[in-house]
Amino acid sequence: MQLILTTGQVIDLDHTGGSVTVDRAQAIRRTCTVTGCDPSLIPRTPADQLATYGARLRISRGVDYGDGSQPELVPLGVFRLDSVDGDVSDGPVTLQGKDLSACIADDKLTQPYKASGTVVGAVTALIQRSLPDADIISRITDVSIGSRTFDVQADPWAGCQEIAAAAGAAVFCNTDGSFVIAALPDLLAASPVWAIEAVEGGAYISASRAMTSDKVFNGVLASGENTADNIPPVSYLAVDGDPGSPTCWGGPFGRRPDFHSSSTLTTVAACQQAANLQLQLAKTPNATGDLKSLPNPALEPGDVIRVTHEDGSRELHQVAAFTVPLDVGGDFPISTISVKEDA
Repeated sequence: MQLILTTGQVIDLDHTGGSVTVDRAQAIRRTCTVTGCDPSLIPRTPADQLATYGARLRISRGVDYGDGSQPELVPLGVFRLDSVDGDVSDGPVTLQGKDLSACIADDKLTQPYKASGTVVGAVTALIQRSLPDADIISRITDVSIGSRTFDVQADPWAGCQEIAAAAGAAVFCNTDGSFVIAALPDLLAASPVWAIEAVEGGAYISASRAMTSDKVFNGVLASGENTADNIPPVSYLAVDGDPGSPTCWGGPFGRRPDFHSSSTLTTVAACQQAANLQLQLAKTPNATGDLKSLPNPALEPGDVIRVTHEDGSRELHQVAAFTVPLDVGGDFPISTISVKEDA
């Protein structure tokens, strides 16, 4: 782990514990807590404070494959250091941080801001307004948007998500500290990236399964109207049309629509993209899983994993959140946003 001070100095840190939590449902996707660091890191003078507040943490975790090969160091994220706390004499010291999207979210607008052009261009402009040297990676087909004026006090990071929805995508900060614009992979179309198996030598520890209808919607009506650009109203209703789905629109679950509106949506196609994205988020909590396995720091939210239970049954899970321990032997809890039986 490295601490990158505002002066540019890079300090290698020893630590005894901590964790990195990754959760795609949170506005700030990655957060970290690190314990056991050197008490001299606690800022005591104004100069120390200037060097520490605004500093960044770069955290990685090693993976030993157990086959005699060289262990691999996997990045877990670049974090803005938000707090340093501990006994100034004996320690331990605890560091806490959030990924770099927190820099965008905290830089609230102090005057009206107009976004226009394309999804990638508008998102890039909002991010680089706060972090001029930020690296933006687009994994989508760029589309045009209607102009959107954000008011004073608005959250620019929430604005990025609203704009990206016009392309059916989300924006997040990856493990290298770059900003990624990407769509959520389809559970049934994506290839599993990891197998968690309840067999000798497997990574499986335990699993649970749950279903709930709380805050679950099976339809989303996305609409846009942009009088500033003289564009007439457009809309699209996306529904869960799978007859085999427990949340099928018009089935026993009924019809439970949610709504999404933005002036960035100027075509039916853009409304369709946004509606389908929001529908993925709205219906998936119906089937969730909670797993514990050996740690895999290379996992990402949205990844599809194959789980083989002790009874031999198999499921495909799409990852929603997980916590990577920074000590040896810690549990690796994984929450998933959707589950499908796997033949």
